[in-house]
This record gives sequence, C-alpha cells and structure tokens, in this order.
Amino acid sequence: MTKLANRVHKVKPSFTLQMATIAAEMKSKGLDVINFSVGEPDFNTPAAIIKAGKKAMDDGFTKYTAGPGMIELREAICEKLKRENGLSYHPADILVSNGEKQSLYNACQALFDKGDEVIVFRPYWVSFPEFVRLADAEPLLVDTLAEKNFEPDFEDLKRKHNSNIKGVIINSPSNPTGGIWSNESIIRLLKIAKKYNWVIISDECYERLVYDGTFTSTEKLNQDNDIGAEVVTCISLSKTYAMTGWRIGYSAGPRDIIKAMSKIQGQATSCANSIGQKASIEALLGDQACVEDMKRAFKERRDLIVHLLNQIEGVTCRVPGGAFYVFPDFSYYLGMSSQEKLLKDTFDISEYILDSAKVVTVPGDGFGSPGHIRFSYATSTEIIKKGIEKVETALKKLKSKE
Repeated sequence: MTKLANRVHKVKPSFTLQMATIAAEMKSKGLDVINFSVGEPDFNTPAAIIKAGKKAMDDGFTKYTAGPGMIELREAICEKLKRENGLSYHPADILVSNGEKQSLYNACQALFDKGDEVIVFRPYWVSFPEFVRLADAEPLLVDTLAEKNFEPDFEDLKRKHNSNIKGVIINSPSNPTGGIWSNESIIRLLKIAKKYNWVIISDECYERLVYDGTFTSTEKLNQDNDIGAEVVTCISLSKTYAMTGWRIGYSAGPRDIIKAMSKIQGQATSCANSIGQKASIEALLGDQACVEDMKRAFKERRDLIVHLLNQIEGVTCRVPGGAFYVFPDFSYYLGMSSQEKLLKDTFDISEYILDSAKVVTVPGDGFGSPGHIRFSYATSTEIIKKGIEKVETALKKLKSKE
C-alpha cells in the first residue's frame, strides 16, 4: 500500500462538507431531508452578474489572466475597498484567488513555518487549524466568551502567550457563531499583535451580511487608531453575491506579503478563472440592490430561527449579528439517551437528529465548541419552520439523564 505524506494524516477532513454530502446522498435516495448544514446562500447569482459572465465567454475572455488577477478586477476591488471599507490600496496590493479559501491558504503558506504557532479562536471555522497545519505550523487554540459575541478571552490569551506565536486568524462576522466582535476587542488585539510582531489574517467573508449596526474592517481600525500592525484582509464574493460556485476571493495587505502569496499561487493554480473574474467586476461595481435584498431576507430568517430555537426546552440561542448561522447551546441534552445510546457530545446529538428527524445540522464539537450546534438559515422560512419543528419533536423523545 502506498505510503502517503504525513500532512495527509495530520490534516482533518472538512466535516461541514461531509455533512452536506450526507444530505445530498439522502436526498438522492428520495428521503425528505432538511439541510441546515449548508454554508452558502440559497439565492441564485444575481442576473446582471450572470449576464456579465455570459458576455465574457461570448467575447472570448476564456484564457489565462495575469497571475494576481485581471488588472480591471483588481482596480474594481480597490474601488470597492475605498467605497465600502474606507481603505486605500493599489492593484499591486491585491491578489485575486480561486475563492477566499485559497486566499487564506496562501496567506498561511507565505507567512508560517515549522515551529511557528498561530492563534485560532474557538469556536473556529473548521479550515483555520488545517490551513495552519498545512503550513507545518501549529494552531494555538484560544477561548472566546459566548456571552460577549464569542469575542476573545484575553485572559486565556495571556495564559497561552509564548515566543513561538507568529500570527493570528480572526473571523468577524463569524462562522460558525454569526457573532460580530466589538471594535474595542479588535483594537485591543491589534495592539497586542503590534507589540509582539504578529501578523493578523482577517477573514471578512461575511462583511456585507451585518444586520444590527455597521461593519468596520480590521485594517480600518488599525489605521484609524494609528496602531501599525500588519494585517492581511481576505474577502469573498461568494456569500455577498451568492457566487459560491464562481470561486472568486481576494486578499489585500502589505505588498511584500501579497507578492509572496502570489508567488505561491502561481505555482499552485496559476490564476483564478477568467469568466468568474469578469463577472466579479460587475458584482463589485454594479447595482448593489441585490445585496440589500438578500440581506433583508437573511435578517427575517435569522429572527425566525432564533425565536423557534428558543422555544425548544433546554435550548438557548443568542441573536447573532451577522453571517447566516445560529449557534444554539444544546448542552441540556448531553447525557440523555435514545434507545440505550448515550448522547455524550454534539456529534451524537446531531447524528440522533439526523436519524430520527432527517434534519442535517453541524455539531459544535467539530468547531472546538462542545455543547453547541450550528444551524444555517440560508434557506426558506417554510423550511426553517418545518425543520425546527422536526428537531423539537425528536428531542422530546429522548430519555432524561435521571
């Protein structure tokens, strides 16, 4: 049997994708499955963006582009960052990648080495620790405070501080919690990063999906407060414009880091696809009403699912400020049993809900947060009502711990 590289064994598979695969397989068998695992908008890409993609093909824009991305797209990104984020960049400070996932991967590859540690706050998006491990570094897991929108627990950070730390990954609004960190919390972290010369990778994938208040980029806070920390900002078109399949994301940051990331990307995937890049120019510079329409729908769904979850006995669900996830606490059901099987963690609870209610959820243990379960509300209000009712019915059948 072929001996595989060690990195294959040390990297965990994406269990969020596994859950989505399970849902697809069950549906293919004709089962009535409700899927709360999916991390993408249920809307189609807006018509004007699709039209731009079709035109790109008709006009022959089907070849390789410059490795860092089409100059027209990088200029559009600079215009967007100025207009919406208050940040001034030059196209040379921008790298367009095959989705923001590659942007984050590139950043870790360019910045970290064996022996380095990178702070990852838990709950975390499942890929963050694996990006770090693939760079031969080690993730340093730091706790957050659920009662404060899952902001950093700075006391835990202080306890775990060491000289091997080289960087920190932050994600606000967050996957899996939907929580948005306060500006004060981010500023405090920026000052610590500056003091110890850490690079901050700021995943701002859900920047436009903020429902209560306004969003401020980490780099904007860095500049406005004259902190001077090094920040690499990674942003996606996938969630904002329902373009998950187009695979376009981008990074903005210090030119030497962006150049290093581009060098790595050039040997990995050459460039992002040309048709998606052309369509992305329309997304960024065209009418933004489509974004506001989707955001209004998501907010309505958020309010509905939070209300319904809080009606279930023993479940508590805070109101998240952004993204399209809720992260309710199901700890009440730990230790209960179903047909003599003990539910010892959220993997067991999610499996029980799947088997008995045909509802797909994502266990919080996989995000480093025991007791919680992630629900995506990127689906219709009708499905939300039906799905949560099924979950509640299934939970009522469990036997008490007593």
